[in-house]
Amino acid sequence: MPRILGIDVPGEKKAEFSLRYIYGIGPTRARQVVEEAEIPAEMRAKDLTDQQINRIIGVIQRNRFLIEGDLRRDIQQNLKRLQSINCYRGIRHRKGLPVRGQRTSTNARTRKGPRKTVGVIRSKDAKSAKT
Repeated sequence: MPRILGIDVPGEKKAEFSLRYIYGIGPTRARQVVEEAEIPAEMRAKDLTDQQINRIIGVIQRNRFLIEGDLRRDIQQNLKRLQSINCYRGIRHRKGLPVRGQRTSTNARTRKGPRKTVGVIRSKDAKSAKT
């Protein structure tokens, strides 16, 4: 299991697919990194030499990709900024509702969470008085 920039990537997968386990590197960037580092397409991550791993790290740093902690911090700062200026998107984030204009009357269960049933709570006296 090779370690790239402090992240353990799976060794059994091809290098291009293993790079996707780094937060901030998706399919396009992974392909770009592998091509720039001149890694063979069929090479597995466990077969990478130290020199090849260093080339991969060099490509990521040279292109100044935001990854892992820096990217997470950047996203959090953006959300805090939206919430602090009280814009529509910030308010929706704060309330935990959909941000991008989706309907909320029937769907949006992912953002809103499980249904909270609202009903009348009847006392035991009310049941006995019924008969």
